[in-house]
Parts: sequence; C-alpha cells; structure tokens
Amino acid sequence: MEETILIKIGEIALKGLNRRTFEDVLVKNIRRRIYPLGEFTIQNVQSTISVTPKSDDIDMAETAERIGKIFGIAAYSRACIAKKDMDDIKIKTLEYLKDELQNAKTFKVEAKRSDKKFPLKSPEICSEIGGVILENFPHLTVDVHNPEKTVTIEVRDFCSFIRGEAIRGAGGIPVGTGGKAAILISGGIDSPVAAYMMAKRGIELTAIHFASPPYTSERAEQKVRSLLEIVSAYSGNMNMFVVPFTKIQETIEKNCPEELFTIIMRRIMMKISEIIAVKNGCSALITGESLGQVASQTIQAIACTDEASTMPVFRPLIGMDKDEIVTISRKIGTFETSILPFEDCCTVFTPKHPRTRPVLKFVKQAEESFDFASLIEEAIDNVRIVKIHSHNAFKEALPI
Repeated sequence: MEETILIKIGEIALKGLNRRTFEDVLVKNIRRRIYPLGEFTIQNVQSTISVTPKSDDIDMAETAERIGKIFGIAAYSRACIAKKDMDDIKIKTLEYLKDELQNAKTFKVEAKRSDKKFPLKSPEICSEIGGVILENFPHLTVDVHNPEKTVTIEVRDFCSFIRGEAIRGAGGIPVGTGGKAAILISGGIDSPVAAYMMAKRGIELTAIHFASPPYTSERAEQKVRSLLEIVSAYSGNMNMFVVPFTKIQETIEKNCPEELFTIIMRRIMMKISEIIAVKNGCSALITGESLGQVASQTIQAIACTDEASTMPVFRPLIGMDKDEIVTISRKIGTFETSILPFEDCCTVFTPKHPRTRPVLKFVKQAEESFDFASLIEEAIDNVRIVKIHSHNAFKEALPI
C-alpha cells in the first residue's frame, strides 16, 4: 500500500507575493532533514506538500517525526494513496485505518473534493465511506461533534488520499528565511530555548560557546554539544564555535572590581561574539536572558552589556518567567540535559555581591584598567569549530 505524508503550511500562506520563496525554502529544509532516511518525491500541489518514499523499506514513522520538527509546517499527517475510484477508496480506507477504527468507539468522515469532475460530491463521499465503515466495524457509532476518530478523504486532481487525524506541526516560518544570527550558548536551561525560539522565526543559527578549562570540563562542552544537537532537530545543522576563555576570566579577576566581574565578562563575550558573527555572515546576536532573573539581567546590566556590541541583540525570553522557559525546554527535549551538573564559564568566579545597577561610565573605566585587546585576539585565533548535525538528534543521546 503506497503511503505519503501530507503537509499543510501555516503562516507562510500569509506571505502574499513572497509566499513561493518561503515554500521553496521549506521544501529544501524538508529534503535536507529527511535525506538520511532514503529517497523521496516531494511535491507542492494545491497548497499541500506531499512527501512520498521511493522505496518500501523507508521508516515512515521516523520520517514523520523529523517532519514534525521542521519550522514552517502547521500540520502533517500520514496518508494512504488511492485511485480516484470509490471502490479503491473504500478498500484502502478499511485496510489503512483498520487499527485506529478497531480501537475507537465513535467516528466521523470528512471529505474534500478538489477535483470537481469527480462524480460524487463531498457529502456523498462521506455517506458512502461512513456506511462501509459501519458495515465492517459494527461496534462504532457516528459522532459528528466529538468523534474519537476522524477519517478524511481528499480527492485531488491526480489521486485520492485517505488519512486519520492531522498532527500539529512545529509552526513558525522556515529556517533560512529570517537571516542568520549567533546564539551565545551555555549549558543552562535558557539559551537552548532562546535558540529554538529564534529558529522558529526563520533564523539560521550559528552557536558560540565559551569554555574555561580547567574550571570547565570536556563533559561540560559535550553537554552543550548534546543540547545543540537536540535544538538542531528543529533548526537544522549548525557550527559551534568554542572560544577559549580561561585567560580572559583570570585577567578580569585580577584587574577588575569583583562586583563588576560578571558585567565585564559578558561585555567581552559580546565583543568576541560580534567578531565571530560578522565573519560568519550573521546580522545579530541571541542570548537567553530573562529580565530580572539574575543580577546580570537587570535593565541597567543589560544596557551595559549591549553597549559593547554594535549588532542587534535578540532576547526572546526577556519577558518570560522560569516556569515558562522550563515548559518549553521540556517540550523540545533539552531540559534533562540542561540540568546535568556540569559547570559552565558563566558560573566560574561568580562574585559574592554582584552590582545589580551598574553605571556604564564606571564599568568602562574598570574594563579599561587592563588592555584586553590582545587577549580577545588570542581567543579568536584559537577558536575551535564543532559541526552540529541534525541527524544526531534522532539517535541515542551521546554519552556525557
């Protein structure tokens, strides 16, 4: 029995004259994401994208799982392909949805007739299919208002589709339609969520991670890599730039007031990140900051941090509380990895009494007490690049 996956677009439909461009990017993203599973025919016809395997040995369950995490898709469903013939539609409906119908108590049939030349109208299709289902599954009753199972028949210009319930997609707009930006990624809960949320708005991600060995371990870096692999199931492949940050942090500790340590550290992170971002074609930076969550995330502290960068800084979590952020992290699968107890560089040398309302003038004076330019240049010269592949997100988690 030939099977396909039907995809409904969402927000893309509102793009007017640019709609085709968004659809083309979405199709490319679908093709890239399912490429490791085998060969598929992908068609965009009558406001529906169909993904049909070219061989019978392709895992359609995993294909559907991957498609469900691609931004730009409002809903999707696995479907059986039938001829535009009622006898064939009836036979395949009973066979394809057998398990679902056996386990339900109530059902209804919906029909969509795009081909107006088809001899039966939608209500007539519903009546005939409903009748044959009742004949073969006598335990079922019809409930048009709140059915356990909805059977949908779509008669198109070139074939018919038989499907059950549609599954909600990832929403948003296709990655790559919103430009490129660099996410400052730690091993915590917030930054992976921020990365996910900006990818949902079409941003192609580059990741920047600051490592401070021996204060941070290889397992801490592996934790961040695992987090990015989970995010990449939604965002696609990306590069992670690992910046050696130990010498800079030790220098800040020796030369700057303790209460300003975190602010100065974050300012230098922004400067380094901007240089890396520009080199890699990014137009903005992304952080996981939430207003008032910690001392470095007050209005005054954020203003001091932003002054160090000429790029826009996106903070998608800025108005969210921790419970809201945790809810999203659980939804996308990053929470359990985020809470693993490995230190990141942001928790190294944390001051006992950080300044919550820093004044930019005094922060810059403290920062300028030591010439960090050569250290920044050295750090950038020694950046390592780690390739993050989305297909790893669908395998067992890497050991940490």
